[in-house]
Amino acid sequence: MDTERCLVIARFQPFHYGHLNAIEYCYRNYDEVIIVVGMASQSHTPENPFTAGERLLMIRGALKWAGHDLSRYVTVTLPTLEVNRAAVHFVRQYSPPFKSVVTLNPIIQRLFMEEGYEVIPPPVKERDTYSGSAIRRMMLANDPSWKQLVPPPVAEIIERIGGVERIRMLYSERLPGYYATA
Repeated sequence: MDTERCLVIARFQPFHYGHLNAIEYCYRNYDEVIIVVGMASQSHTPENPFTAGERLLMIRGALKWAGHDLSRYVTVTLPTLEVNRAAVHFVRQYSPPFKSVVTLNPIIQRLFMEEGYEVIPPPVKERDTYSGSAIRRMMLANDPSWKQLVPPPVAEIIERIGGVERIRMLYSERLPGYYATA
């Protein structure tokens, strides 16, 4: 019997309940879920503050916390690529075969559709609230309510690695004087 796999691709900066919602959709509907951590070669920038390894820890911690069987997951890190048809080729090289792709990114959706994959927009959970950029802005503003938007293991990892301080430092490089006054 062939294993039906679903591929979820995102940056997970950081992993939040919106991501968990999309992954749980795949978990319920497929035998295995391939989680692709995109832009894995990017870290320590305002848009991509966390390393690929830190994001993998966040994902695995959140899935374990949610009671998922981790043996049904395959995690893949994908280096930063130009977004074009070659990106699909790289994803295929780095992952086991899959049937469906779940992503909100319209360009990625189009590229996979053009290559014949079934593309499924994930069920969206309050997109304006559960967004990596919104969560990073909350961290930047020292708003502790960001912790309510991520599973507890993710908040623990971010606190352990000094993630909020890292984000504030990264934005201080972009906005001179901000860090000192925020």
